[in-house]
Amino acid sequence: MTAFVLVPGARLGSWAWDGVVPLLREAGHGVHSLTLSGLADRRGVTAGQRTHVQDIVDEVERHDLREVVLVGHSYAGVPVGQAAERIGERLARVVFVDSSVPVDGESFASQWPDGGVALKQAVAQNNGFWPVAPASHYDGHGLTEEQIARIVSNSTPHPGPTLTEPAVLTRPLGTLKATYVLCGPAGDEPDDDVAELVAAGHWRLVRMDTGHWPMFSRPRELARVLLDAAGE
Repeated sequence: MTAFVLVPGARLGSWAWDGVVPLLREAGHGVHSLTLSGLADRRGVTAGQRTHVQDIVDEVERHDLREVVLVGHSYAGVPVGQAAERIGERLARVVFVDSSVPVDGESFASQWPDGGVALKQAVAQNNGFWPVAPASHYDGHGLTEEQIARIVSNSTPHPGPTLTEPAVLTRPLGTLKATYVLCGPAGDEPDDDVAELVAAGHWRLVRMDTGHWPMFSRPRELARVLLDAAGE
């Protein structure tokens, strides 16, 4: 039995996976949907990048999970990629869902086209937190008005240090057994670092014709992708 550990992206909590969790459990697998420190029901907990990595490692070790498939969406790809190194033989596969990937010595913010300038300014102007995005931020991603309203109403400001502190990797990402899920219309291509890993034959690329939040827009299709990845 696979143990899925689902880690949501920035501003989100474990609730973001509500549409996916029952589908994985119906297939006979264990599922652990995680809320990272400082967010949702864990709001108020001080958090940096290392905290989020430790959150994931702790979840795996606390439940003594084996055959783990770590799943990280968006921002969560950064701590998930680091945690994957630390759980060792417990790990079966990593799935990066339209996510950033960790680069040793670089932060989530530093990988942005402007080097994270706008993000850091937003954090500085909001008491050290990345503010919740407005409803318009989710337009064009295949989401219904009800889904957008739910995302906005349940989102929480994201702890700034988790976005600006550097990742720490002890070995190349290519040593991980990984699947990258690219969301977007046909013709979209992954970032250069992911493209290199796919081209080298280390990672498998899966495309989903949907927006950046497939756990809401295409939960059944995403669950199938995750199940397929677990079977590789």
